Amino acid sequence: MELAARKDVPVEETWDLSLIFPDEKTMWDTLEQLKEKVKTFAAEYAGKLNTAENIVRCLDEMEQLLVTVGELWSYAGLAMEADYTDNALREREAKVADAMTRLESDISFVDSEILEAPQEELEKAVTLAKGCRRYIQDLIAKKAHRLSAETEKVLTSLSRSLEVPYDIYNTMKLADISFDPFTAEGKEYPLGYSLYEDNYELEADTSVRRAAFRAFYDKLKQYQNTTAAAYNACVTQEKTMSELRKFPDVFSSLLFDQKVTREMYDRQIDVITERLAPHMRRYARLLGKKYRLDKMTFGDLKIALDPEYDPKVTIAESHQYVRDALSILGEDYTEMVDRAYRERWIDFARNVGKSTGGFCSSLYRKNSFILLSWNNRMSDVFTIAHELGHAGQSLYGDRAQSYYDTDPSTYLVEAPSTMNELLLAHYLTHAKEDKRFRRWVLASLISNTYYHNFVTHLREAWYQREVYRIIDGGGSVNADVLSDIFRKNLELFWGDDVEIPEGAELTWMRQPHYYMGLYSYTYSAGLTVATQAMLRIEKEGKPAVEDWKKFLAAGGTKDPADLARIAGFDITTDGPLNATIDYIGSLIDEICRLTEEIDGIRV
Repeated sequence: MELAARKDVPVEETWDLSLIFPDEKTMWDTLEQLKEKVKTFAAEYAGKLNTAENIVRCLDEMEQLLVTVGELWSYAGLAMEADYTDNALREREAKVADAMTRLESDISFVDSEILEAPQEELEKAVTLAKGCRRYIQDLIAKKAHRLSAETEKVLTSLSRSLEVPYDIYNTMKLADISFDPFTAEGKEYPLGYSLYEDNYELEADTSVRRAAFRAFYDKLKQYQNTTAAAYNACVTQEKTMSELRKFPDVFSSLLFDQKVTREMYDRQIDVITERLAPHMRRYARLLGKKYRLDKMTFGDLKIALDPEYDPKVTIAESHQYVRDALSILGEDYTEMVDRAYRERWIDFARNVGKSTGGFCSSLYRKNSFILLSWNNRMSDVFTIAHELGHAGQSLYGDRAQSYYDTDPSTYLVEAPSTMNELLLAHYLTHAKEDKRFRRWVLASLISNTYYHNFVTHLREAWYQREVYRIIDGGGSVNADVLSDIFRKNLELFWGDDVEIPEGAELTWMRQPHYYMGLYSYTYSAGLTVATQAMLRIEKEGKPAVEDWKKFLAAGGTKDPADLARIAGFDITTDGPLNATIDYIGSLIDEICRLTEEIDGIRV
């Protein structure tokens, strides 16, 4: 279970970054070429963006510059994500990032000059534009919150410095923390961030699982003050920016680009906290009875209901599972799945210094790159299906839209990914008729998909909202304040059914999403839409599938509410959310019925 050094992992388990550039020299050459193109671009358009024709022509030409910027960011950044302990990669990423910051500063005049154009020219530009129409409309909407051209340029130049809190967090987490081995029942076990999150949290042996919990959180505690200082710097900075841009509060500032109302944001947090908690507490009680635990604790919540039935899965087998499950979306989708495995889009390797969790990074009209640490578990298969959902959204969105319009609002960015998890579960439940197998699939859906998105990330969102309320009120946060908030958060949701042991309050230290604005709550928002779309597909078949693909292809051309309507739902009401919570409750009810029939255990 020891993690290998990056150089020692099998190359076939790593992603192939040569799909971006064949080698590092080509990357540096491309960067130099881009610098020249930006100079030419600035010389041609600076001071001339006062007519509709020039505005549209400028943005059309800038599109290709931005595509190249994305490729350079990806080549340098993804390599570092795979191994934060490699100082050469860190140095290369820093050099590329510095160069990108200068280039972005050099083209920052574009937005400022466009907004200084006469109103009639802006309106005409919207009419003339095709691929950049939405960009111009969004820019006009931001006009009230823009600062002077010179100030905007300064802020762009400082963007690297403004990201320091997140850099500190990642460096501390992935490069500096060194976990000592722990002992359980007289046996020594290695420990690390990914080892804990991908293995020990799921460990069926209670003595090992709880010993790992204690050792993991004891080590986190040693870094709590540094982590809290980094996070306080991040949220304080966001508050300052909201004030500079004349937003009434930091929430309005962070929700502005998402095109989401405060009501929609609060609804996700409050309704799930109130209505889902009773269902999840019942599931927790079931786990406790199944394992004959003396008490159910926070560190026990991720265990599988039927660990002996949880099959080990090879990478090759995962390919077949995912391919078959997603074939309902059509041949072009399954071809993308095949390419992801064949062309090494996926980094499966388990190595020291690698980012934890999973993510997908897509290049416009090219391929995507997916990171996870493979542990031969079905949960890993769900992760791959999830990340391929992001790749699929890019596949359809990029094909149909310009670079400016390919990405939907963050509010819905997790809908395509969580939909794939649901389709995987749907496929598995129809794979064979067997009570124990069906229970295993449904329990996997609860413990993987819904727990992760409707509980883990939702509790993070509740905590995050409390932090921003303090910051909006002129306060600041430290380790004690953050831990106090998170403990209250967990106790509120789990009540008397789950004990929150000492250390669990430090769970706020584990999540990088806090450095990405109001992101955590969007997992439940996306999964709400995905759940309703999946239920439509189960009921209606092809028409619902076609609507879903239209939803993917729409990219970011519409606001979240209008995008959801393409899929067939009105998210301006609480109907879809309540229906989804009811569905989760029905799954837990069925799991409990099956457990009573199989094991004679009743809750």
